[in-house]
Amino acid sequence: MNPVRPPHPSNEAQKASPSYELAALDREYLLSDSMRGVRFLLEYAKAEEILRRWCIRSTVVVFGSARIREDGPARQAHWYAQAREFGRLCSLRGGALDGHEGAPRDNVIATGGGPGAMEAANRGACDAGAPSIGFNITLPHEQEPNPYSTPELTFRFHYFSMRKMHLAMRAKALVVFPGGFGTLDELFELLTLAQTRKAPRIPVVLFDRGYWREIVNFEALIGHGMIDRIDTELFDFADSAEEVWSNLVNRGLLAPYEPKNT
Repeated sequence: MNPVRPPHPSNEAQKASPSYELAALDREYLLSDSMRGVRFLLEYAKAEEILRRWCIRSTVVVFGSARIREDGPARQAHWYAQAREFGRLCSLRGGALDGHEGAPRDNVIATGGGPGAMEAANRGACDAGAPSIGFNITLPHEQEPNPYSTPELTFRFHYFSMRKMHLAMRAKALVVFPGGFGTLDELFELLTLAQTRKAPRIPVVLFDRGYWREIVNFEALIGHGMIDRIDTELFDFADSAEEVWSNLVNRGLLAPYEPKNT
């Protein structure tokens, strides 16, 4: 007579345990403090792979307020129009339309991806039929991507630091339209990298000299000994899209196409 075997115990508790979840599918684990370094790596690697796939070798970064509106007050509407025109000129003259059969694309417009001046610059690139990049950030009040950045080049980041790294690492020039805290933060971070030689010096142009000289008293910084006068040579001013482009080229931006092509 065969002995009666006890019922096989259930393993449902083991399979239901969080420790049994595949690490790559365990959301709670991936979002834990211990995995912060891995999340940094993922935010770096995902954007990097896509940018390489699109053969993007260099960018021209455009900063500016998200509050600038095309239909806003006259000065804001002017800023928007000139940011749009600059995005178009840069895309036509800088090499963003290249990239055929694996050839590199240069001076591709890259913005923070949101509305305002960022939208205008992406829109100008779109007007030229060129790709452009939107490096969006997740905020408590969700920032929506503007509809003009190339969809496949529209990214979203959790970490400001990784977003800034991607904005800076391919940048061959920086154009800064009027803005507030965020714009000032991004401007001075890149100026500091150049001042301290932690990054190569690139052409920097501030749009609307009247605005910037009113908002930032550079002479006072010199007078108080906080910066040297030579530090103000890190940037230039311009009052039109065409002047922005000319200043960038005069400061060393390599552009393959002459203005006659526009």
